[in-house]
Amino acid sequence: MKHFAGRTAFVTGGANGVGIGLVRQLLNEGCKVAIADIRRDAIDRALKTLDNREVMGVELDVSSRAGFRDAADEVEARFGPVSIVCNNAGVNLFQPIEESSYDDWDWLLGVNLHGVINGVMTFVPRMVERVKAGTQEGGHIVNTASMAAFLAAGTPGIYNTTKFAVRGLSESLHYSLLQYGIGVSVLCPGLVKSYIYASDDIRPDSLKSGARAVDKSAVERLAGVHEFGMEPDVIGARVIEAMRANRLHIFSHPDHKQEMRTIFDEIIAEYQDYPKDPGHDQRVAFEAIRAKAFADARAKSRAADF
Repeated sequence: MKHFAGRTAFVTGGANGVGIGLVRQLLNEGCKVAIADIRRDAIDRALKTLDNREVMGVELDVSSRAGFRDAADEVEARFGPVSIVCNNAGVNLFQPIEESSYDDWDWLLGVNLHGVINGVMTFVPRMVERVKAGTQEGGHIVNTASMAAFLAAGTPGIYNTTKFAVRGLSESLHYSLLQYGIGVSVLCPGLVKSYIYASDDIRPDSLKSGARAVDKSAVERLAGVHEFGMEPDVIGARVIEAMRANRLHIFSHPDHKQEMRTIFDEIIAEYQDYPKDPGHDQRVAFEAIRAKAFADARAKSRAADF
């Protein structure tokens, strides 16, 4: 995306953490920005720090499809068509899968994955329709995943699952929307100065069956760790730069590069040289066609200039 000024942006989880960094940087680029967040008090605090800017707040539970539709209608009625969407809201449980409940799954899936799906399904059809009609020039979707979309240790298991899914969704959408001049990026930050360690504070009462008691000492330890997280404004600036370059993956933290190289080397090393099985040659021929098409799509993405 080359031009930001005058566009309308919609940022979920926009009242703090990565979200407020995105909001501030988008405002600096001349966008009109809607802060969508589940906490009204957090929205109000954020808005007080953004005086004399074209910014509004909208209370939203991202797991609600109807809520997303209503929020989109409200924002577009005031600021005009949304052409930048940052699906950023997220929560976490720092626990392994075997110690989790179905309500734990439903909560994290509802926010971290369905929240992204709802943002995509609410805004992308509108954006595509406007591009086809010639009333909108492209746009950009940024879905916040995490380095947990690549680095999956035992904890936090459900969070890892949701972030891997957001990565897959984003990579697929990136290629399908190229034809409309709509960019898609997946943001994979590491440690951020945010309050995600206190996610239990906003957990719905209806999804607390089987939930473990909050370990206050663990929360305090995590709060201390997050104090050394990257500043949201730094991440926001790096996201803007990546959007300009239409980069699919946004790795805001350079901290993990060598670890990623090691992990991918380990994955490749797990391939085995099996003997040919029946149908091998025909299957490989088919895969060659698919691989060529995917390679062409990646080349088209790298060459895109919108």
